[in-house]
Amino acid sequence: MTELTELTAVRLLDGYRKGEWSPVEATRAALERAEAIQPEVNAFVRLTAEEALEQARESQERWRRGEPCGLLDGVPVTVKDILLQRGTPTLRGSRAVDPAGRWDEDAPSVARLREHGAVFIGKTTTPEFGWKGVTDSPLSGITRNPCDPSRTAGGSSGGSAAAVALGAGPLSLGTDGGGSVRIPASFCGIFALKPTYGRVPLYPASAFGTLAHVGPMTRDAADAALLMDVIGHPDSRDWSALSAPAGPYTDGLAGGVRGLRVAYSPSLGGQVAVQPAVARAVRRAVERLAELGAYVTETDPDLTDPVEAFHTLWFSGAARVTQHLGPHQRELLDPGLREICARGARYSALDYLAAVDVRMDLGRRMGRFHDTYDLLVTPTMPLTAFEAGAEVPKGSGHRRWTGWTPFTYPFNMTQQPAASVPVGADADGLPIGLQLVAARHRDDLVLRAAHALYAAGAASAGRPTPSGS
Repeated sequence: MTELTELTAVRLLDGYRKGEWSPVEATRAALERAEAIQPEVNAFVRLTAEEALEQARESQERWRRGEPCGLLDGVPVTVKDILLQRGTPTLRGSRAVDPAGRWDEDAPSVARLREHGAVFIGKTTTPEFGWKGVTDSPLSGITRNPCDPSRTAGGSSGGSAAAVALGAGPLSLGTDGGGSVRIPASFCGIFALKPTYGRVPLYPASAFGTLAHVGPMTRDAADAALLMDVIGHPDSRDWSALSAPAGPYTDGLAGGVRGLRVAYSPSLGGQVAVQPAVARAVRRAVERLAELGAYVTETDPDLTDPVEAFHTLWFSGAARVTQHLGPHQRELLDPGLREICARGARYSALDYLAAVDVRMDLGRRMGRFHDTYDLLVTPTMPLTAFEAGAEVPKGSGHRRWTGWTPFTYPFNMTQQPAASVPVGADADGLPIGLQLVAARHRDDLVLRAAHALYAAGAASAGRPTPSGS
């Protein structure tokens, strides 16, 4: 059944309808693949094989009767171990979290998956409380890149990205507070969308506030649109959730990019040093958008680097999420997390509000920018995956992960939809991602443009071939 791990969710469902294969076969294949990749890549905190197979058998019976219960009935999925999942501990990458909790509630996005018949095969790795842009933690160790295990998978949704890339379920739920679905998507060669804030409800509320989004991590844009049709609906537990979308995202995929006004910013006005291989791959994909009928202009948004304001918001959130821990529990924390928590605890309310002012001004400027342009295109990352186990690339001079993620975290501050699309690889076979950004509430445009790149062969849903050891 190995070939089933190559298929997208859309193709799996089509096969269920036609009787070509069953949810049990697809689930067994995904579980076998997860077990095979775990020793080298370390994408999972835990696998839930027994429960998954029971869910698959129930799904198989529904399909036999011709009565699937939802849009994802029988599709194997994974969930980042930040999001609550009923019956399964959510440890958030931390030894300070007691696994002997009640674990009797689903996060909203997980609840929607359950309602639509998805099969939960496991929880994926995260850095402690999702605090950084790579995936390693005192609890679960290092998650490695599916193309080269000596490199990082990125983070903080690195386990989800590696699992999807290597066929351990076509769909995963990740979270993104500063790039955490887009960074690992770029490094691992998959698609990921950070939706408009509030489009996918979140409960419990994140200590990182309205920087934190939940988003799909998938093999391609069509699967992400399908997943958004499931999870992108309001939940009463999240008072900031948006109302239901006007219609299914899957219905808008075929619209293409003809006539769309696309701004291409290769380096944010020279603020970012981009590796040549990354720059070339992104430019080729942008040229393909122009060939498909988009009006492409090389221009830059008014985006003075807001990193200090982001640090104030992010480090304050980290201090808040660990505030309840006692001295012994704090000793268990990732040293880097302890460091930013100490810094975050020193900020005043006025410091925080000043950062909010920076954020509001940034949002205003991007709103005006999108009066002129439908989409902004940038590289997702200025570099390809670097050595595993490090927060920053060796010799880079960066102190924190934000030093090498300048294209991602600004759009958490502005709450805009932003996706990473795989558009090539460097000479070492390491994936390269292109970022698509639209105005708030225009997730449909991001998905449409991404789907156009896949349809034109300018993006890949292929599985990586490990080149390292």
